[in-house]
Amino acid sequence: MNRLRASLHRQLQNGSLYAVLAALGFSFKAIFVKLSYAAGPVDAVSLLAMRMGLSLPLFAWLVWASRREANTPLTPLDLLRVALLGLLGYYLSSLFDFYGLQYISAGLERMILFTYPTLVLIFQAIALRERPTPRTLLAMGLCYLGLGIAFVHDLGNTSGGQQVLVGSLWVFASAVTYALFYSGTGMMLKRMGGMRLAGLCGVASSLMVLGHFLVVADIKQLWQLPPAIWTYAGMMALFSTVLPIYWVALAIQRLGPTQTAAVGNLGPVLTLLASWAILSEAISAYQLAGLALVMLGVSRLKPAKKVEAPAKEAAV
Repeated sequence: MNRLRASLHRQLQNGSLYAVLAALGFSFKAIFVKLSYAAGPVDAVSLLAMRMGLSLPLFAWLVWASRREANTPLTPLDLLRVALLGLLGYYLSSLFDFYGLQYISAGLERMILFTYPTLVLIFQAIALRERPTPRTLLAMGLCYLGLGIAFVHDLGNTSGGQQVLVGSLWVFASAVTYALFYSGTGMMLKRMGGMRLAGLCGVASSLMVLGHFLVVADIKQLWQLPPAIWTYAGMMALFSTVLPIYWVALAIQRLGPTQTAAVGNLGPVLTLLASWAILSEAISAYQLAGLALVMLGVSRLKPAKKVEAPAKEAAV
């Protein structure tokens, strides 16, 4: 027992346990969404409003907890940029992802999202007018070859092939908006710490999501949902939204962004295993081969210049 405590203490001190916990939390987001859809009649907008509404006080806590990072006062332009990042990162990306999870498996969803670093490099090449290196092109090719193997297999082994296509397009749209969010964080991270930026973007996106919900739906319908959906939404808010962001910040302080991102590569594997164990989603050799190629490709991608993102894991 003493050895176990000593080992856990060492892992906390060097940050590796925080990085693993963050990867685990992010990977379970899709599981909580699928469980919520199975528990009762809830649509994507309502479920996202529950998640972000329950996360709002926790995001406010992140802003308060990171007050020591607030060395630079925010200007109106900073607030506008934070609002734009919140719109892309936690509002549109999450909404598109929730739409997609209505149609495809959690494992395929995480695999599609995990290709967002390739999109970051594409956006960077366009913005800087740079040609990708042959190594980068090869890595991107591996990513999309692996994704294509998994996608074609899912398309051919389900009765709703059109649903797989629609769901995949929604999740890919989520990856695109998250890549735009990721690309825009570099400038803001120079002015504020990662935890403070995440908290501010989370507050902004939560208000946007709640405003969207109030425009298109009746808040009374939320109180009629089964308690199980509220439970899953609460667990998603705590364990798959705010806490992983906090754990990533702690991991970066101890490990640095590169090692933290490397641990984040566990995300798709954890999602695939959790979807098999909890949701009874089948794991095929095609999925494993596709996942291996995607992870190999992402691991070979050259990091974007001047961008110190929290971790190589989609936190939508």
